[in-house]
Amino acid sequence: MVGQRFVQLLDGHPQFEITALAASDRSEGKTYLEATNWKLSTPIPERIKTMVVTPCQPPLECDMVFSSLPGNMARETESLFAQAGYPVISNSSSHRMGVDVPLLVPEINPDHVKMIDRQRHTQGYGRGYIVTNPNCTTLALVLALAPIERTFGIEAAFISSMQAISGAGYPGVASLDIVDNVIPFIDGEEDKVETEPQKILGKLQDGQLIFAPMQISAHCNRVAVTDGHTISISLKLRKKAELTEIQAALESFRGVPQELRLPSAPNQVVVVRTERDRPQPRLDRDCGNGMSSVVGRLRKDPIWDVKFTVLGHNTVRGAAGAAILNAELLAHEGYL
Repeated sequence: MVGQRFVQLLDGHPQFEITALAASDRSEGKTYLEATNWKLSTPIPERIKTMVVTPCQPPLECDMVFSSLPGNMARETESLFAQAGYPVISNSSSHRMGVDVPLLVPEINPDHVKMIDRQRHTQGYGRGYIVTNPNCTTLALVLALAPIERTFGIEAAFISSMQAISGAGYPGVASLDIVDNVIPFIDGEEDKVETEPQKILGKLQDGQLIFAPMQISAHCNRVAVTDGHTISISLKLRKKAELTEIQAALESFRGVPQELRLPSAPNQVVVVRTERDRPQPRLDRDCGNGMSSVVGRLRKDPIWDVKFTVLGHNTVRGAAGAAILNAELLAHEGYL
């Protein structure tokens, strides 16, 4: 599903062009039309239909690699491409928490691209490197947390996610399991959501990344929604704040992608809805072309300080779109 989003979002991109497609043995030698079970509402780009899928190993006829490999395959394969001199912009989880691998969200931590220089040195990659984007739930979450953390500080966060079935890929969750049901377990998800924001919101000091000192408790659930992860959040702040101040911080949040007007960057990073029943996946997931986080139900928390709901498009901003925006920043910074 993420691979299909890459194909869709890169079609007509002003900077990047697909010149090679690579996948597992079962797809090798087939055209993309033969190899894929296309599930998106837009058609497969005509030029891509007839491209032949090659083995997932270097060399490839390209300057850089977007990776949406399964985690168990990504660690070795992405390292092989980096060693062969390819910049690897990865949506996979295998390298995210590496000490010299940027876990990049350009609006929040663009300075973390400097970790590439250390990575190249320590890993001996030469021109190659690996840059990752976060887990799909983490990304929607951190775009809402970052402006609050910067303005007021966050001591602790309690979150409960309701995650779309597209996050499980295709065929993903069997219909008899998900229809009329909520599945209160997604393997490995809670660990990612509890640790990745600490790295993303951390600070580089003397070349070392110091994680953000916040505690996060996560409950992750799979629900019968096609696209769009919904998250309920309660926060304990380090500095007291009025709801109007928090809303202003969210709405005014901007970053380097907006300043540079990068092609995939949303004009509004965080969209705040004031209706009492928003955001909703079907109504709000495509906000900012699927690249914005949508916040609603902002209110006081009776135990801590503030609580709200956040929604993000899990296969656009939460996956392929995030990697493409990372690549746009890397190109501007001279790493591509």
